[in-house]
Amino acid sequence: MKLEKLLEQLFSEELLENIKGNRNVDVTNLIYDTRMSIPAGSAFVCIAGSVYDGHEYAQAAVEAGAAVIIAEKELSLPDGVTVVLVKDTRRALAYLSAAWFGYPSKELITIGITGTKGKTTTAYMVHHILESVGIKTGLIGTVEVNTGGKVISASHTTPESYLLQSYLREMADNGCKAVVMEVSSQALKLSRVAGIRFDYGVFTNLEPDHIGPNEHADFEEYAECKSRLFRQCRLGILNADDTHTERMLAESTCEVMTFGCREGADLTAVGIDLHRSDGRLMVSYETRGKAEIKVSVPVPGLFTVYNSLTAAAICMQLKVPAEVMQKALSEVQVKGRLESVHISSKFSLMIDYAHNAMSLKSLLTALREYQPKRLVCLFGCGGNRSRDRRFEMGEISSRYADLTVVTSDNPRFEEPEAIIDDILVGVKRADGAYVTIPDRKEAIRYAIQNAREDDVIVLAGKGHEDYQEIKGVKYPMDERVLIREILSEMTQEERKRLAIINT
Repeated sequence: MKLEKLLEQLFSEELLENIKGNRNVDVTNLIYDTRMSIPAGSAFVCIAGSVYDGHEYAQAAVEAGAAVIIAEKELSLPDGVTVVLVKDTRRALAYLSAAWFGYPSKELITIGITGTKGKTTTAYMVHHILESVGIKTGLIGTVEVNTGGKVISASHTTPESYLLQSYLREMADNGCKAVVMEVSSQALKLSRVAGIRFDYGVFTNLEPDHIGPNEHADFEEYAECKSRLFRQCRLGILNADDTHTERMLAESTCEVMTFGCREGADLTAVGIDLHRSDGRLMVSYETRGKAEIKVSVPVPGLFTVYNSLTAAAICMQLKVPAEVMQKALSEVQVKGRLESVHISSKFSLMIDYAHNAMSLKSLLTALREYQPKRLVCLFGCGGNRSRDRRFEMGEISSRYADLTVVTSDNPRFEEPEAIIDDILVGVKRADGAYVTIPDRKEAIRYAIQNAREDDVIVLAGKGHEDYQEIKGVKYPMDERVLIREILSEMTQEERKRLAIINT
C-alpha cells in the first residue's frame, strides 16, 4: 500500500504534523510491537507504553528493514527513511490500521457496549439473538473473539487497534453482517476503537472500578473515557436508571434511546418476577414503550433484567421480531457469567466469574433474592495478587452466604494454603459457616454431595477460565468438566438422593 493512502485519515483527523522523506513509498507491513519481526519495507509505529517506548526502538527498526517510521517525537534517523511525525501515535495507529485493512467496520453493523458491569452478558445475548434471526454476527469481548469462522481466547476486553481491525476484516470476509463488541474504558482512553463510527453505542451502568496505576487516575477520568463512545456513534442506547447517564451524554453527538425499569424510559421492564423452575433460577418480565415483548431468561438477578432489556433495545433497532427475541433470550447462557449448570431438580448450581469483593457482593445479593434454604459460596483467590482482596472476599462471602467453601483458584507462585489462610482472616470477621478444601475438584464434590433441597450453590472466581495456573504453568481445569467427572463418579444411591438428572 502506498504511504499516502495509508495516511489519508491522518490528514482528515488533523493528526499529521510533518512528513520527511518519500510520501509515495510502498509500505509492505504495518508494525507497532517491538517484539514483532520487521520485514523490509515496513512502516513502524512508535508507541510509548507503560513499560517500553517504541521511539527507543526506531533505530533498530530501521536497521531491521523499516522504510517508514511513524513517531510523535523528533528522531534522528538515517537518510532514506521516511519519518512521519504525528500528534498521537496510539490514535494514529488506529486510523492506519483501519486503512491497512480496508476500513472493515464500514462493511458491518457495529455495536459497541461500554459500562462497568454487564458488557459480556449483554454482548452474548445480542450475538445469540442476531444469529437466531440469521444475521451472521462477530463477537469481541472479555472471554473470546468470534470472527464467524473461528473462536479465539481473548487477552484484553477490547484488543489493540491493529488486532481489532484485523478481526473486523476477518469477520467481513467471513460473511458477517454485524459485530457486537465490548468497549472498555481503557480501549477508549488508548484510542483502540478510534476510526470506528459505531452504529450503536450502548451504556449499561457505571460504578467506581479500574482506578489506580496504569488504569485511570480517578473516577472522573474513568467516566469521561466511557462517555467518549457517545461522540463516535450514530445512536446511543443508555440505561435511564443509572445516575451517570447524563454524564455519559454531556458532550454526546448521537441520537438517544433509553431503557430501564422505571417510568420514563423509551423501553421499560414491568412486572418483574424472580422465580425458580425445576432447579433453575429465572427472571421474567414484560416490556412497555417502543416494543411489547414477554421475556423469560434462565439467568438470575435484577441485573439480568437490565442485560436482557439492553439486548432487546439493541436488537429492536435491527428489526428483530419480538418472538425471535423471546425464544433466543429463553435459551441464552453466557459461559462463566451466572451460568446455570442444571444437574438437579433439588438444588441450583451456578458458575460465575466474580473475583473481587464488589462483584462477589453483587452476585450473592442477587442470589439471596431467590430465598434459598442455604446459599453456598465456593471460591479461592489468585496468587501474587493483592492480599486485601482475599480479606475482603472472605468477609463478603461469610456475611452474605450461609456456607463458604474456601478452596484454590490460580495460586501462581504462592502456596494455596497461604492464600486460604488470608481468606480465612476475612471469613472470620463475619459469622457464616465455612470449610476449607484446597483441591478445587474435591471442594466442588463436597458442595454437591452436601447439597440440601432448595440450596443455591455458586462456584465463584473461575467463570469461563479453563485452566489453573500453578508455578508458571497453566494446567487444564474447567469446572464444567470437573462437575461431569464428579457426577460420573457418584453411586446410583447418591444420584437418587441428590435428584441428579441425566446429563
